[in-house]
Amino acid sequence: MTTINWGTGTVTAVAVACGTVWGLGLVAIGYGAVRRTLREEQAGLGRRLIGRLPAEWTTRRFTIAVTVGVVVGALTGWPVAAVLTTAAVLTLPGLLGPDRYAARRTERMEALAAWTEMLRDTLSAAAGLEQAVLATADIAPTALESEMRQLAAAVRSGRSLPAALRTFAVEVDDALADVVVAALVMAAEQQAGQLAPLLGELAESVREQVAMRQRIEAGRASVRTGVRVTVIVTLGMAVGMVVFNRPYLDPFNTLTGQAVLAAVGGLFAASFTYLSAIGRIDEPIRLINPTITSAGPVPGGQP
Repeated sequence: MTTINWGTGTVTAVAVACGTVWGLGLVAIGYGAVRRTLREEQAGLGRRLIGRLPAEWTTRRFTIAVTVGVVVGALTGWPVAAVLTTAAVLTLPGLLGPDRYAARRTERMEALAAWTEMLRDTLSAAAGLEQAVLATADIAPTALESEMRQLAAAVRSGRSLPAALRTFAVEVDDALADVVVAALVMAAEQQAGQLAPLLGELAESVREQVAMRQRIEAGRASVRTGVRVTVIVTLGMAVGMVVFNRPYLDPFNTLTGQAVLAAVGGLFAASFTYLSAIGRIDEPIRLINPTITSAGPVPGGQP
């Protein structure tokens, strides 16, 4: 195993950095002991930041990523390789694997369109809106089965239909569901007529959105295939050189080599991030604000 040859200046710099971090740690501890309230607010901010991380970054994946990174760093003697490996294990499966979120979103949109059509047909049979919601909840599509059961349970428990529908929209967490729920809330609160034809048009609009997303996903498939090929070839070449021609990589054993490796890894990360960004579909603006809904309906506010 080859290790990095640290010079005297490098050792001094590392020692200074460690001392600085240690001193800042003491300052942070003292500040936290004096300003406990501020520390609690910062902890809340930390939880919010953690909540913004991708859902697939579970504790298990994070543990595996760190473990693999440490192993790679120990085998190569390159700290930068450990960091890049950890980041790769966290991000590449989501980038290279199937887009499960998009597939699940499309399935839920199709279920929303089917439920809207069921509501339309039930209302056409001269049933009231509340009765139609309860009747369709028992035969709801699988993708919305849990949310529909909660909606029916809320209505049967005596909660008003508009409030239950707003909660349903928050749980579904979809802009198109907000449109359907807004129409239902207006019909429930203002006794609007001609709701069945409107629901038919909304269902048709949702199905058009589903068809558009499917076309976009078909176009993204070729991009994802190209990214997979690039990543596999790059990783295969790197592993092959480490295993079969390690002397060729000796320049990376120096501090300058590690800086170059970090720059190359950063370029790869930026390119993969860009490829992921250009393939992302921007979500429409929500009509129902989850914050307002959770705090209760606001008179004259959003539906």
